[in-house]
Amino acid sequence: MEIASVVWPWIANFRPDLWILIGLVGQFTFMGRFVVQWIASEKVGKSIIPVYFWYMSIVGSLLLLLYALHRNDPIFILGYSGGSIIYIRNLILIHKEGKQGGKEDDPGRVL
Repeated sequence: MEIASVVWPWIANFRPDLWILIGLVGQFTFMGRFVVQWIASEKVGKSIIPVYFWYMSIVGSLLLLLYALHRNDPIFILGYSGGSIIYIRNLILIHKEGKQGGKEDDPGRVL
C-alpha cells in the first residue's frame, strides 16, 4: 500500500475545526521551541537555552493539553499535564536571577 493512497484522501477531505487548529498551533509552537533553541545556539556557537524556549514550552504544552482533554486521550493528558509546572518554575528562577543580578528581564536573553 502506498502512503499517498492513505494520506491523500485524508488531506483532500480535511475540514479543520477549532480543535484541530488548537492542536496544530500547539504542536507547531511546541516543536518550534527547538528551532528557536537551535538558532540561538548557532548565533553564539554553543548550546544554550533562550528564555523564549520556556515561554513557547508553556504555550505549546497548554494548547496540546487542551486538545488532549477535548479528545479525552489519557496518554497525552498525562504527557502534557506536568510540563507546564516545570516550565513556569524555570521562568520564575530566571526572572529571580535577573532581578538579583541587576540584569534586565529580556525574554530573548540566553542562559
